[in-house]
Amino acid sequence: MKKYLSLVLFAHSIFAMPFAMIGFFLGVTEGTQPFHWYLFALVILCMVFARNAAMAFNRYLDRNIDARNPRTTMRDIPAGRVSANEALLFVIINCVLFTVATAFINQLCLWLSPVALFVVLFYSYTKRFTALCHLVLGLGLALAPIGAYIAVTGAFAIVPLCYSFAVLCWVSGFDIIYALQDESFDRNEKLHSIPAALGIRNALRLSELLHALSAGFVILPLFFAPFSWVYLVGIAFFCTMLVYQHLLVKPNDISRVDRAFATTNGYASVIFALCFLTDTYLRTHHLTSWII
Repeated sequence: MKKYLSLVLFAHSIFAMPFAMIGFFLGVTEGTQPFHWYLFALVILCMVFARNAAMAFNRYLDRNIDARNPRTTMRDIPAGRVSANEALLFVIINCVLFTVATAFINQLCLWLSPVALFVVLFYSYTKRFTALCHLVLGLGLALAPIGAYIAVTGAFAIVPLCYSFAVLCWVSGFDIIYALQDESFDRNEKLHSIPAALGIRNALRLSELLHALSAGFVILPLFFAPFSWVYLVGIAFFCTMLVYQHLLVKPNDISRVDRAFATTNGYASVIFALCFLTDTYLRTHHLTSWII
């Protein structure tokens, strides 16, 4: 189990999981379904299974590329800790478990499960033919808030879609920053990425634009639902973290990419979600007098 958790970098679930919680509790407060622990557990399991499948498939498909890249030679498959067949079996098992879990949620989730799996698995191929691979990764994680909302309500809505677009732009932006480390390697290997296509300086500018759009999408729900001051604190913190990671990484100094990628974005998602959930609790229990 430990080697498989290493294979899928389970700690990185912290990026999308908080937004799944936002979508879930948004569905509980806006829909007619009360909170049920079994449904909450199923949503968590779907998140875990989908991410396990996506990450393990990426490691399986990129195993030869990772072996040639000095930065990734110690990943589990090139290093021999997990075999390619074990990783592929792990992918298949998690895809099956994901589909079974959606069947226990509702019919719409079951029908959409192949679409979700296609998106999260297809990402691994995209770097072979398009520099827009970062946006495909963002799209995969963007399924978290709207997927969790659909799990509760069985329907689409504007506000959870705002959070999905926020995740799409946010993840795409920080994945571009992460890809700066492999700019020359990608170019030499004929792999596609924004840094390889545009260069480090222009890639950072595009990342800034995507993060500005992400900030806009977390502000947009203010026009569709009542929020208190607590949500404003969450917005302020999230936006501050977006700005901070761009202060950490410069065109002539990318040595702090790991700090900008993992630590900053982990704090951003967790604190923002906590503020959203606290705001939701205070409003539904009529414990705050300042509603925007």
